[in-house]
Amino acid sequence: MTDQNIHSSPTEIIAVLGGGAMGTACASILSGNCSQVRLWVRNRTFATHIDETRENSRLLPGVQLPETVHVSADPAAILENATIVLICIPTKGIRSACSLVGDLIPATALLVSAAKGIEVDTLIRPSEILQELQGDRAVVVLGGPCHAEELARRRPTSVVAACDDLQQAERVRNAFSCDTWRVYSNTDLKGVELGGALKNVIAIAAGICDGLQLGDNAKAALITRGLAEMTRFCQAMSVAPETLYGLAGIGDLIATCGSLHSRNRHVGELLGQGRSLAEIEVSMNAIAEGVFTARSIRSLAEQHDIEMPIVDEVCGVLFDGRSPRIATEHLMRRPLRDE
Repeated sequence: MTDQNIHSSPTEIIAVLGGGAMGTACASILSGNCSQVRLWVRNRTFATHIDETRENSRLLPGVQLPETVHVSADPAAILENATIVLICIPTKGIRSACSLVGDLIPATALLVSAAKGIEVDTLIRPSEILQELQGDRAVVVLGGPCHAEELARRRPTSVVAACDDLQQAERVRNAFSCDTWRVYSNTDLKGVELGGALKNVIAIAAGICDGLQLGDNAKAALITRGLAEMTRFCQAMSVAPETLYGLAGIGDLIATCGSLHSRNRHVGELLGQGRSLAEIEVSMNAIAEGVFTARSIRSLAEQHDIEMPIVDEVCGVLFDGRSPRIATEHLMRRPLRDE
């Protein structure tokens, strides 16, 4: 398959905020679509390293960043006249990043969020954080199975761009799509964000299955019942369940629960092998969003009286000292019921 872009957008100036794996991957693939793509890397030393070597050797080793991508730690240079600002920053870091660069974001720029989580203290979604900080403006969110390691290497990837304003979602769809990155559009922004947040918690549980070597039967059942919890949660939040049957739900759930690239699944696997969360966090180069999101989802479920046994057991393992085997026993011994 060639890497010919099918919807080039030479008029768009795209500023990508975040020098992690996803930010680097997005900047790389978008460079073939738009005349100007710029990547903001907060750490000046690391920004210089990526700019000089054209490689994010820490998180995407072996992937060369095109020369056309401008890399800098200077947010003013990155954001000047930007028409689209793509935020590839974990949910936990969006507020601090916006405190540094928020005033530099052009008022006319379209905000696009690739974050998949729920803020712990406020229990709000990434798009709501951005609207709180940047005013009540349109935000497009990206969801679906999209591991940076595969996106950057031009392996076929499909995601969905969602916004309350369909025209803005279509704008992102057309600006981002190429032969190896197919973008769909819809208007269920809330559903796409919730799907992306919830699947990370289920992926930790799937990783625990792997770490405990419970087998395919257990993992398949866990993923299926996890989807039931995701659907129950979204219905309580007035989200159409159909969204979870698409890329931002089942699609992302399959990829995150099964892939060796998944940080959330990896965290669960190490937990299942007996490692503590503190040990795991020290050993990892990047944030696993599901660790923070698990606490947020549990809080929201308690507020809205939503039954989420898998999420409860994941939180028990992460934060309450519960052993993964005991958590598994709790799930298997729950009262019998109709499916």
